[in-house]
Parts: sequence; C-alpha cells; structure tokens
Amino acid sequence: MTETKKVRFIVSRQDSPESTPYSQEFELDYRPNMNVISALMEIRRNPVDVNGKETSPITWDMNCLEEVCGACSMVINGKPRQSCTALVDQLEQPIRLEPMKTFPVVRDLQVDRSRMFDSLKKVKAWIPIDGTYDLGPGPRMPEKKRQWAYELSKCMTCGVCLEACPNVNSNSDFIGPAPLSQVRLFNAHPTGSMNKSERLEAIMGDGGLANCGNSQNCVQSCPKGIPLTTSIAALNRDTTVQMFRNFFGSDEV
Repeated sequence: MTETKKVRFIVSRQDSPESTPYSQEFELDYRPNMNVISALMEIRRNPVDVNGKETSPITWDMNCLEEVCGACSMVINGKPRQSCTALVDQLEQPIRLEPMKTFPVVRDLQVDRSRMFDSLKKVKAWIPIDGTYDLGPGPRMPEKKRQWAYELSKCMTCGVCLEACPNVNSNSDFIGPAPLSQVRLFNAHPTGSMNKSERLEAIMGDGGLANCGNSQNCVQSCPKGIPLTTSIAALNRDTTVQMFRNFFGSDEV
C-alpha cells in the first residue's frame, strides 16, 4: 500500500501580545498545488498537532487570496512574503511560519500593522478633494509618467518591505520604503502635486528619508516588484530642492 505523502509545518504561536511565543508542529496530507493559506485553513478545520493533541486554531490575517490585499504577510522559512502565493511544492520542509517581527504580534501569525498605516497618514498618502460635487474631468498625466506611476500604485501595504528593511525596528522611527514610495506617487499626480511640499516636509524630519540606510532589501523582497529604491533616490533630489526653497523662501528653485 502506497504511503500518503505528508507536509510538516512548524508554526510560531503566541496566545496574546504579552505572552511568550512557542512553536507547534502540524502534519497534513500532501495535495498538489497547495499553498500556505490552504494548509492553514486545513489546520484550522482540524487543529490537532503532530502528536495528536488537540489545540486552538491558528490565527492569521487573510482576505483576497490572490496577492492583492496584502493582508496575509508572514515570514515563511525565514523570508517575509505573501502566504497566498507561497506554494508548498516550492518550499523546503519542514515549512516554518512566523509572524513579521517589525510589527507587534496580536496573536500567532496575526500582527498589528498600524505603524505603517500611521506613516501613510503622516505623509498624506491620498489626494484631497474639494467637495463631492462634479468638478469635471481632471488634468491628464503624460503617458510616460503614467506608466511608472502605475508601477508605484501596485503597492498593497503588505508590510513585507518594512519587515525586510534593517532600519525599520522598535528602536527607530523610520517610516519605511512603502510610505516613501507613496509620497513620490501622489506628488506625481497632477492634482496631488498641490500638496507636494507638505509631503516632502513630512519625510524631511525624524523618521523620514534620512533614516534610510540604502540596504536595498526592500526592492528585493517586494511581492509586486515596485522600484522602491528608485523612488527613494528621486525623493532625495526632491527634498534637496525643497530644502533650498525653504532656505531662500522661494518657489523658483
């Protein structure tokens, strides 16, 4: 009789934000094309560890299951990534699942990404609208600019680039690569550019652009292949120009 192929997971668990983390092993029957999310769902349906002991279901975040929402980020075999696109066939076993360490753990693999969302608020990562009435068609972007701006708009605030960045940690106020890239995106928009100086001012202070160590881990880890380091380089130029504008009190620089 042919023995059923097994897949083993070692999951880092934590019952509450204050409790001590511990590891728990689970074993599942192998299925072709299984991803990490489907494996976690199977464990949740039958939360029994490798020793046959019943335990509590594993907690994690997920939503779209097609690498669009960014919610299911976790560290898989030591690498931060999206668990919905992490295929078991392509992973070394046992498969180790851990929460991202850049963000506070809520429970098990679920983390609180408020730090990143607060940074997006800080840099005003949106385009203000004057009222809700019809203002007519807005200004058009040149096609060349629209193409690279579209690449920046693919950001799904998954937090993977912040997890990979050595400068984003509990001892630093650095806002991280994703919010910086959004500054470039919204400053490039014909309407968003009205608040350009305000966004640049926000990244010229503590925790801003100067805290980037240029490790380039972010661009290597980004699931969407966003040119984050290109954005950071462009913002270095923009903030330098803004600094001279502030010094000379002129918009003509």
